[in-house]
Amino acid sequence: MYRLHKGNNLTILKTFEDNTFDMIFADPPYFLSNGGTTCKNGKNILVNKGDWDKSKGFEEDYLYQKQWLKECKRVLKETGTIWVSGTYHSIFSVGFALQELKYKILNDIIWFKPNASPNLARKTYTASHETLIWASKSKDYYFNYEASCKYFFEKDKIKNPGKQMRSVWWLSTTPRNEKKLGYHPTQKPLSLLERIILTASKEGDLILDPFCGSGTTGVAAVKNNRSFVGIDISEEYLELTKNRIKEVSNEN
Repeated sequence: MYRLHKGNNLTILKTFEDNTFDMIFADPPYFLSNGGTTCKNGKNILVNKGDWDKSKGFEEDYLYQKQWLKECKRVLKETGTIWVSGTYHSIFSVGFALQELKYKILNDIIWFKPNASPNLARKTYTASHETLIWASKSKDYYFNYEASCKYFFEKDKIKNPGKQMRSVWWLSTTPRNEKKLGYHPTQKPLSLLERIILTASKEGDLILDPFCGSGTTGVAAVKNNRSFVGIDISEEYLELTKNRIKEVSNEN
């Protein structure tokens, strides 16, 4: 089961009842579309992901982070957890807001990208990772450590399952076959979301993504017998989400 909502996520979040969701994954704007450059297909191009990714200044950006995180805490169950992804451009303000809102930060996960885009300017080190903050609403949160380890070791074909699951995850960026139905500039790989969902939810649980994008959270949820609610401002991306979920479900 899945439901998709089009519109402003703050407005839509306010329509949900308290303690509704078992897990939340959020990939909020990194606020990078302000005239900077990046490397794509070996070329230096302008970063322009859309108006939704443009910074409105530090104070307004931070207020927005705090507002949606506050609503997410309200709709998250006492046993639930939230995962938020970001780069150094945004993740520190997210972490500060989480602490201000009295979330309990459980881990910061480093998603290392072995095939990250090169740094053509060579004025800084090549950005090769994103950070995921994993936080809970209470100390009685759900965590399936065994399921996470099982997925990790089987996926990477590691033969020593006695090793502990660590907070640095080595995962390639989104493969081309996961973009065949459409393109989103910040699409996450399915392997990342499956690992998170198996770690922090059970079959039948209800999962929320307030920045749905291309719908990878929904695909991972439905594929692994969870229910899903996604929010996005773009009709185009919601249609992409719907088509991707159809591929892994029995929906015609």
